[in-house]
Amino acid sequence: MRQKSRHRPERLAALVRETLARAIATLVKDPRVGFVTLTDVTVTPDGSHATVLVSVLGAEEDKQRALEGLDSAKGFLRSHLASVLTLRVVPDLTFRLDRGVEHAQRIDQIIHQIKHDGPDT
Repeated sequence: MRQKSRHRPERLAALVRETLARAIATLVKDPRVGFVTLTDVTVTPDGSHATVLVSVLGAEEDKQRALEGLDSAKGFLRSHLASVLTLRVVPDLTFRLDRGVEHAQRIDQIIHQIKHDGPDT
């Protein structure tokens, strides 16, 4: 029984991610939330809070607007989760930018530059 409960947050995170991704793509009409991709969701062990990492195409200004749009839609998205998923507690949502993609692109750019320019001598 202990092993089941250890995997519950991961299973819940996967369900929340799938449900939110679908809702954001089809139900959220806020133009600020245009090019948002959910990259990861983590849920606390008690299921009361979910941190949703998002990747947003565009400039820093676009990313901040997208976060504002998601924060604005937070209540709607929680209600949607409650209606779709059978949960005793619907997690409170926190949206954060996933900087991992930007970091990977920057590393790739540096590697490409090193290969192209060669080592400094």
